[in-house]
Amino acid sequence: MIELDERKRKILKAIIRNYLETGEPVGSRTISKYTDLNLSSATIRNEMSDLEDLGYILQPHTSAGRIPSDMGYRLYVDELMLEKEQEVAEIKEMMIEKTDRMEKMLKQVVKVLASNTNYATMITGPSYNHNKVKFIQLSKVHDEQILAVIVVEGNIVKNQIIDLTEPMDDDTVLKLNLLLNTQLNGLTIEEISLGMITKLKDQAGAFSDLVGTVIDAVAEAISLDDDVEVYTSGTTNIFKYPELSDSTKASELISAFEEKQQLVEMIKETVGDEENTGIQVHIGSESSVQTMKDCSVVTATYELGEGIQGTVGIIGPKRMDYENVVDNLKNLKIQLDAIFKKT
Repeated sequence: MIELDERKRKILKAIIRNYLETGEPVGSRTISKYTDLNLSSATIRNEMSDLEDLGYILQPHTSAGRIPSDMGYRLYVDELMLEKEQEVAEIKEMMIEKTDRMEKMLKQVVKVLASNTNYATMITGPSYNHNKVKFIQLSKVHDEQILAVIVVEGNIVKNQIIDLTEPMDDDTVLKLNLLLNTQLNGLTIEEISLGMITKLKDQAGAFSDLVGTVIDAVAEAISLDDDVEVYTSGTTNIFKYPELSDSTKASELISAFEEKQQLVEMIKETVGDEENTGIQVHIGSESSVQTMKDCSVVTATYELGEGIQGTVGIIGPKRMDYENVVDNLKNLKIQLDAIFKKT
């Protein structure tokens, strides 16, 4: 494969991208409109002629525009994969660093909130919901396995190893990458219809099951993150209130805070309801957590954009100081928004 100069490389990429969008042969005039090269149609025609001579593009009919050759696709996808691998590596490194800072900050926030209110408090790290597909990358691990890397909005990366029923050559990997990214990029899981999935599977031929597995992985990546991290503080504040300090009630409440599973279920209900984006007050039996029927639970959802949400909660007696609690949560929502924008 002959090395291309920067101008030819940009023109080739413009031809491929336009062809992927339209399915029609691409002419020099079209390229002159969609590139930042500021070249005349005549100059672009000369470059396209060179690209054709080098085998990167084809002219299907006389007087027609050009379409990418297999060699052109190969150069495009190899460079795209290299670019995306670097992007994925950078995203992972950035998220590890952010997660470490965020964990320390959230633990401090929930501790201060417990001190300010004299109640039990909890906060979750951000979860990701209703996100769009940014990029899908399939790479061969060996003849019997494929690694699917799925990047969704919020720069969330999901990896999945998929077993193959038959060996897959490099050209098939290339075509599946183009197929999946052309059809799915920018879509939410709600926008990926059954008809679209059927069409993708038909186009994948013998590897239709692989496409189905990748789409399942996409759905998992886009859906609300099941691994919700919950930070708590002020659990012993429960003993300050006689109506909650009964040994059985206190034990159940403390257990709920220590095991956290009931808190996670309550959070999922709050985040899953699109109307619950502000401050919510659950009094007694209004709470979904059985052990909190003698409590009031006040929660607030903070928004970070691109479907990223987190939940703050304060748990205390029904006679809690609601005004103080709501004021604290309002102020905290504003502070979290400002802090997360800087992280």
